[in-house]
Amino acid sequence: MALDQTALKLLVNWFPECRREMPWRTDPSPYHVWVSEVMLQQTRVDTVIPYYERFIAALPDPEALAACPQDALMKLWEGLGYYSRVRHMQEAAAVMVREHGGQVPDSMEALRKLPGIGSYTAGAVLSIAFHRPVPVVDGNVLRVVSRLNGSFEDVRSQSVRKRMEGTLAGLLSEGELDPSTVNQALMELGALVCIPNGQPKCGSCPVRGRCEAHLRGLTEEIPVLSPRIPKKNALLTVLVLRRGNLFGVVKRPGKGLLSGLYGFPVSEGRLSEAEASGAARALGFRVVSSERLRPARHVFTHLVWEMDAYLLNVEGDCPDVRFVTPDELADRIALPAAFRKWPELF
Repeated sequence: MALDQTALKLLVNWFPECRREMPWRTDPSPYHVWVSEVMLQQTRVDTVIPYYERFIAALPDPEALAACPQDALMKLWEGLGYYSRVRHMQEAAAVMVREHGGQVPDSMEALRKLPGIGSYTAGAVLSIAFHRPVPVVDGNVLRVVSRLNGSFEDVRSQSVRKRMEGTLAGLLSEGELDPSTVNQALMELGALVCIPNGQPKCGSCPVRGRCEAHLRGLTEEIPVLSPRIPKKNALLTVLVLRRGNLFGVVKRPGKGLLSGLYGFPVSEGRLSEAEASGAARALGFRVVSSERLRPARHVFTHLVWEMDAYLLNVEGDCPDVRFVTPDELADRIALPAAFRKWPELF
């Protein structure tokens, strides 16, 4: 037993009855599929849905996305993280407007030339929106296929992923099944039944009779995952500058982590309260009072910020610091989640 046309037919029959309702499935236009797939990168479906609905309501097509002011775009994305994703989306939308008549292109070559679109996203757009026989291999699919095939190969290996993509491409090309349904069914099975954490729900699986891992009692051993590289820790001190009812934010550098976004001033290392006040004075402020805030932690993909923080009531001004109201922080300024660890202040 292994992944074959029979298994795919069983999945295609299972999918319509068991699939989750998602707004991009209601209207799977190329633009909608593209936006949803970018948002879903390293983000849960339940988290994405309200962001997707707001985003599409505000920016219904590539032309609107390309023309959106940067601050408004960042505000729409606020809370999703990985802000480079939406920057690349806007750059890609500008190319669509300029070179493709404002439409998402329908070829792998054209899609791969767009900023931020790799083989996975291109495959999702081509198969789901254009019904092309292109594989879409994510973590869910890697797990499902490894268990079906009883494979002990490391699914984090790029060579294993490439071979799996080749196998799926061959099956999609030789069969009469809709590639859109096949790819979504494989992903959905991995999300709902052949789950990543805990015991797979084999009793609900439409292909359990063809699954080598299930038949041989190997579901706890497959898939094989090589160890992840440990995240690095960075020790930082956050300066929450308050002047009256205004808060001071700075625009971060154009490159690097959280590039181009607003945040509170940050100093490397763990500063004492006196040192934090000194850092504020170095910016040109007079410190009226200071208060240590509770420590906070924020996890990025490859990095963890361990943050000490101080609320510093200040007087004066600094050309690099913009003072904004709590309403502006709520409605207009995209403040990354790393800097929203102290919501009681705003």
